[in-house]
Amino acid sequence: MASVTFKNVCKAYDDDVMISKNVDLEIKDGEFVVFVGPSGCGKSTLLRCVAGLEDITSGDLYIDDQRINDVEPSKRGVGMVFQSYALYPHLNLYDNMSFGLKLAKANKAEIDKRVHHAAEILQLGHLLDRQPKSLSGGQRQRVAIGRTLVSQPKVFLLDEPLSNLDAALRVQMRAQITKLQRQLGCTMIYVTHDQIEAMTMADKIVVLDEGRVAQVGRPLELYHYPKNRFVAGFIGSPKMNFMSVFIDDVEAERVKVQMSNGTTFWIPVDGTTVTRGDRMSLGIRPEHLLAAKEGDAVIEGEATIVEKLGNETQIYISLDSADADVIYRQLDTVEIEAGDKYAIGIPAHRCHLFHSDGRACKRLHRENGVIFDEEAEQVA
Repeated sequence: MASVTFKNVCKAYDDDVMISKNVDLEIKDGEFVVFVGPSGCGKSTLLRCVAGLEDITSGDLYIDDQRINDVEPSKRGVGMVFQSYALYPHLNLYDNMSFGLKLAKANKAEIDKRVHHAAEILQLGHLLDRQPKSLSGGQRQRVAIGRTLVSQPKVFLLDEPLSNLDAALRVQMRAQITKLQRQLGCTMIYVTHDQIEAMTMADKIVVLDEGRVAQVGRPLELYHYPKNRFVAGFIGSPKMNFMSVFIDDVEAERVKVQMSNGTTFWIPVDGTTVTRGDRMSLGIRPEHLLAAKEGDAVIEGEATIVEKLGNETQIYISLDSADADVIYRQLDTVEIEAGDKYAIGIPAHRCHLFHSDGRACKRLHRENGVIFDEEAEQVA
């Protein structure tokens, strides 16, 4: 397997449409890395640059120690699984999976060995004589993965491979791809716009925003310690709530905020970049809010939408200080209807604080005994 390194990589079209902007990134040998971000952020473009399907405008791209900017796609040692299965409908599964090896004039015995080995791993051995039309969506996607697997690439590239599947199949295939990567120990780069896929599958997540790397880190690092408001709002479902607050007082390791209802409380964040009198955004996740009269501050508003999901209830509450309805998430059912007044508590240690330009104040609360730091990967 192999490492992949981006050094100040840029990709532009027509010299004025910049898609990828100064990307510096190191993907280690054997890592499962997920590129995630909204549509148009440049994640698939970066993947295609690794595959050699797009030329790099500037910067350097390495696989192991080899600079591959000008290396032909077929000689890069990468294999790509596309969003579309792209299977030959007139060929059976065996011929679909072996097609690339036959073009490369590989030995027949070697082809047979690789195809049956891949089919065994992907649980397709009993289907090799079937044509794609007789398969389910999940089986077709496994064939597409198998076709890449038989070429034994150093780096696997997957471009939104589950987007054509229904919800149940996506969950199933998510687990199968994760198990496959662990079994093979391969370097895998996976592109998706679904942050749940990113959180559940990745060793490391790369969040992209308008062509730039917004943050790189392990899933829980991004969840608990986002570096900016974009990452905080993108990672997590439902997304983080944001409320405007006034900075009442500042100390080195805590900041006192005032809510729109006049309530004040201290938040354990780095206060060295905060100025008293500033307007900032307080962020808190729906699952971290508390029932009424609990927490360090209490806010009340009108319930505009109540989603009763059985295992949990999501309540949308209208507040003047919030950018949108505040979402409160509680396990089990809650006896409330739209139009009712509802109060929720805010625990200070779960809060995030963001400057007007989106930068986060570093949280100083340890989650499960661990706090992540910009200078070190983590501090136990």
